[in-house]
Amino acid sequence: MTVLCHALLGIIWMWKRPMEMRCSYIQFQLCSAILTGLAILVLVNNISQIEHLYQSTDLILGQAAPDRLGQPYSPAKKEYFCDYQRQVLSRSEHEEQESLLQSIEWPGPPRGKIQFLKSSDATHSCFVILSSQKTFAVGDIMEVLVRVRDFEGSPKKYGGDYLQARIHTPILKAGTVGKVVDHQNGFYTIFFTLLWPGNVTVSVVLVHPSEGIQVLQRLREEKPDRVYFKSLFRSGGTSETKTCNVCLSRKIPICNYTDLQTGEPWFCYKPEKLSCSNRINHAKGGYLKKLLTFEESFLFQSGINIKVPVSASGPDTVMVHPRRMKDKAFLYGSKFVPSGYYYQDFWMSSRSYIRQFNKPEDITNCLKGKVVHLFGDSTIRQWFEYLTGVVPGLRTFDLGSPKNVGPLLAIDGEHNIMLKYRCHGPPIRFSTVSSHELRYIANELDGIVGGQNTVVAITIWSHFSTFPVVVYIRRLRNIRAAILRLLERSPDTSIIVRSANVQELGPEVSLFNSDWFSLQLDTVMRSMFASLNVFVLDAWEMSLAHYLPHALHPKPIIIKNQIDEFLSFVCPN
Repeated sequence: MTVLCHALLGIIWMWKRPMEMRCSYIQFQLCSAILTGLAILVLVNNISQIEHLYQSTDLILGQAAPDRLGQPYSPAKKEYFCDYQRQVLSRSEHEEQESLLQSIEWPGPPRGKIQFLKSSDATHSCFVILSSQKTFAVGDIMEVLVRVRDFEGSPKKYGGDYLQARIHTPILKAGTVGKVVDHQNGFYTIFFTLLWPGNVTVSVVLVHPSEGIQVLQRLREEKPDRVYFKSLFRSGGTSETKTCNVCLSRKIPICNYTDLQTGEPWFCYKPEKLSCSNRINHAKGGYLKKLLTFEESFLFQSGINIKVPVSASGPDTVMVHPRRMKDKAFLYGSKFVPSGYYYQDFWMSSRSYIRQFNKPEDITNCLKGKVVHLFGDSTIRQWFEYLTGVVPGLRTFDLGSPKNVGPLLAIDGEHNIMLKYRCHGPPIRFSTVSSHELRYIANELDGIVGGQNTVVAITIWSHFSTFPVVVYIRRLRNIRAAILRLLERSPDTSIIVRSANVQELGPEVSLFNSDWFSLQLDTVMRSMFASLNVFVLDAWEMSLAHYLPHALHPKPIIIKNQIDEFLSFVCPN
């Protein structure tokens, strides 16, 4: 193109020379022919560039006009076809997404490989209670300093370790969480607000070393398909099973099941003999193996560097004296205010008054005349199971769906109560779900009229832990928009969002469902819903503060406390 332009300019320069230097008549015809030929070449070249630009633009904006539902889609020739990389954002959406991603940036080790023996070791690390000889009273802030060392006993010079901390009094069945501050030099400060009198013991746990977090970050970005899904296609006597996901690699063509209302992407490999419209179900396929190198595998060992306690250097317990107070005003000046604490196994919220719904009739009186919608994963299905198990009047109806999948329905006809549960749309790692029952929460919310007798509870987190965070942000963006529409038409609708919770971890579970993944998603959720008129139920602190072992599905006593706070919000009087 540059050569053509220079040639054209040269001819124009020649054409403008004085009369005595111009071409003869024959030369004039020859120059005209050359000039015409060059002009045609320039035109053809420009047309080719415009066509290339159009094709590139179509690739970038493809999400704006997705193929018809269930139609084959032939992606660009890339190793991975990840629709989240192609989504088109408005300026405000882009700015919010960048801000969210920045808010969860995690400090890590210096670049380059770090030997296992140089990684963080809980047994060589320690913590000390600052001013342990001080007389503490209820409402005081207690500071704990943690010093992290490697397996050779050398002090770490950088941060990025994931620590969980709580204080507890076993005899009182009391506990609450602390706030960890990473100084990014191997030191960490933990702030605890002392909320009950008596002997209070500090517990600090190294969940993952910073070197392990670095591996989890790599897996999240490079292996979004490490949990894979499948769908059965059937027509007459012919059936085929194909892999499905947000990201699919190398093979074409692909069935595009992008939701037309929300733009949420989902794809399956197209069957060889059947149509995309012949899909009948969705199910978890399995987990990829051999995700770690030999060296990386040392960073994920139970009892060595996954949820290992850090010992105290000196006393780990302080005496907290009572303090007379009429309210919780002392909390407002604190460096850290937890969402609540346990006392005698009851959750005492620092945000609102919680009633104890200890009798079935108390729950019935609260929910009388109400329709309760539960949307999300199995951790909110536990609410359905708890309520139907405790309240005799709530009778479940068999809808022909598996009990661990749903949809589920329970009705108390005498008191006009309806309780519903429905799982969120893909990705979801449930056993077989009918393709007709794959519903997105945003679309379901748009179908709810709302009102003072309508209650909506949502949780969505665990099944997104293997994907880049932008996939989760898009899902929450759609749900948030639907919540705003619901509140606009029915502002007195009660809406509760249940947060994530901690769980038991082992070497394999850590690669797919680590608490670190859940913490990142939970932080994003709280930020995106902060300005909405919804109540965020802090299941994270309720599971971390309790003395029972961590579990993906918390034990009944924890669920009971969640339900108490849920109902206290629904029925504040």
